[in-house]
Amino acid sequence: MAQQLYFSRDTKVYVEIGSDVWELPVLDGFSFSQATNSSEITLAEMESTAGVSRRGRRAFNDSLAPAEWSFSTYVRPFISAGSGAGAADSAANHHAVEEVLWALFSGPAAYASSTFTNQFTADATDLDIDFSESNKSTLGTANIYFVVGNANKKSYKLASSVVNEASIDFDIDGIAMINWSGFASEITDDTANGLPTATIYESILDTTNFIRNRLTTLAVVPTTQDPDGDGVNELELSYALTLTGGNITMSNNITFITPEEIGTVNIPIGHVTGTRSVSGSMTCYLSKDTGLNTHSSDLWEDMKSITNVVTNSFALTFNIGGTASSTPRLSVAMPTCHLEIPTHSIEDVISVETNFMSLPSTIDQTDEATLKYIGA
Repeated sequence: MAQQLYFSRDTKVYVEIGSDVWELPVLDGFSFSQATNSSEITLAEMESTAGVSRRGRRAFNDSLAPAEWSFSTYVRPFISAGSGAGAADSAANHHAVEEVLWALFSGPAAYASSTFTNQFTADATDLDIDFSESNKSTLGTANIYFVVGNANKKSYKLASSVVNEASIDFDIDGIAMINWSGFASEITDDTANGLPTATIYESILDTTNFIRNRLTTLAVVPTTQDPDGDGVNELELSYALTLTGGNITMSNNITFITPEEIGTVNIPIGHVTGTRSVSGSMTCYLSKDTGLNTHSSDLWEDMKSITNVVTNSFALTFNIGGTASSTPRLSVAMPTCHLEIPTHSIEDVISVETNFMSLPSTIDQTDEATLKYIGA
């Protein structure tokens, strides 16, 4: 009998919500696994009259840890054809190949009439995604399938999967991509139930919807030029920073709940959300223009000068892929960011790195960030 081996490059990934199934092209380096929580009992006693001291131990499997998964996708906006096999929409509206993951990250992921209700707005102009439905103790769940192999395929089902974190990295010479990670209640071999069949797979084979990071621009605008209210403008109206790199990381800080019954290996039963966090960093060369006060050296000087302001506020807008109407792009707008004082990095060309935290306008709001996908 021939031995069957399975190779990661033969893998396909599917996300199932109700009767809808999305096929997701993922990059090499994906993973999924589930560990076991165990405990042990040890003996520690003095010697008996016979000179014996028992030193044995016993081990027990208590529960399954939540399954963990991670993979990366490219940022791939497109305009739906409005019809045909696997179409994302019945009209020529803007969508993204990976939009189902944002729906799971940002809310209940309720899907109807070609869109995720409440937190998505897909129209002929763009696809807007916000966090308006994310102030929940539980978020949307889906079944994620990893179908591995070429011949004699195996289908691994990650039941009740949740998206915990999305991280966008700005590799200057790379293609825009998002690193996704999350949890699931259990991994099972679902091959006997048949392989998943995608119902939504528009544009996954297109080659025109990739985004080049080198085209990315950044707008940095203070909420106020006078943050300490003394009548003197410590900050400029805006700053012109040309990025050399950066990152935006969004996290739900999810934990799973698992029963603790003795005599059985318990399985996680559900998740709860933690603090929602949006943060990141941006790097650029240390630069100065003698005719302007809006370069990176000016930002450092201005930030150092406002020592009596404990929380500052800047609007950051990352235009991933640029702003040209002829190219696909993703805009991430964060209207209320707290910036740390930039730090210097001494290299051949001196650069500065600025860490930021995107905050809601008030502590109970959900407006830390808004994503806008635009196809071309």
